[in-house]
Amino acid sequence: MNKNTALILFCLLTTLAGCVERRLTINTNPSGAQVLLNDEDVGVSPVTTSFKWYGDYNVTIRKAGCETLNTHQKLKEPWYDYFPFDFFAQVLYPGQIVDSYQWSFDLKPAAEPSRDTLINQAEQLKRSEAESYGVSH
Repeated sequence: MNKNTALILFCLLTTLAGCVERRLTINTNPSGAQVLLNDEDVGVSPVTTSFKWYGDYNVTIRKAGCETLNTHQKLKEPWYDYFPFDFFAQVLYPGQIVDSYQWSFDLKPAAEPSRDTLINQAEQLKRSEAESYGVSH
């Protein structure tokens, strides 16, 4: 095979090469929560985002009136992402593979602190600020 034939073959293979599109959709109940994956803001739920790698993700979900949710979720790689199948799926396969995942989270309403708790927190804040300015009681 000469250089020109090899170059043409390479160009054909790369233009016919497939790819894997990885998507993760995150739903929350109630919707409209801010979603962070590994401390990166990905949007407001329901949200769909792309991802590049499988594994453990730190998930943080925030919404006014709800408790902040901090958890871990794992994205497990499909069989075609293991060697040697990954080469065929990501390079030689002529089509596109869409790898979609979906996570759903229920948010709990935020607990309102009692009156006594609020008063104690205010008194502690007042004391700590007074101490920072050198004022004693």
